[in-house]
Amino acid sequence: MSSPAPQQYPFPDSHRPDQAPAPHALLTPVLGLLGTWRGTGRGEYPTVEDDFTYAQEVTFTHDGRPFLHYEARAWLLDADGTPLRPSARESGWWRLQPDGRVEALITQPTGITEIAVGHAAEGTVDLPTDQVALTPTAKTVDATRRRYTLTDDGALTFEHDLAAVGQPLQHHLTAHLRRQA
Repeated sequence: MSSPAPQQYPFPDSHRPDQAPAPHALLTPVLGLLGTWRGTGRGEYPTVEDDFTYAQEVTFTHDGRPFLHYEARAWLLDADGTPLRPSARESGWWRLQPDGRVEALITQPTGITEIAVGHAAEGTVDLPTDQVALTPTAKTVDATRRRYTLTDDGALTFEHDLAAVGQPLQHHLTAHLRRQA
């Protein structure tokens, strides 16, 4: 039995600013993020016994309207760089406003949903949380802050601060990502 042909959508997502559909003008401050980025990073947190190394992939797409679709996934690596197991995963939408404000909705399969309100300017997006909603069995997360910065060498730096399980807001993750072809 053969599997059905993949669904072709009448309005596909775009991974590049020069690809149809044309990006909405409000996306101008974040056009450099479009595409898929992959790399490695380091993480730490007081409630985690040892610092850790992880790999991460982040994808930003649009469909011509004034928002980005955001998807990120990560997996832990051993000392040799071999994948150990899946780690964080999240998906959401970034809504761009005329003043450069970004309203982001980010959902994780662990029962955490964040609304972040930040700003995009000059190759940097800064997204501190405005609200966090938790399912009854999710771990307690009080706040986060994500920063995405395009560097002069064409990379994307990701930094993530976290206030969770009784700890104050502090550094949790840093990754250095490269655009994928």
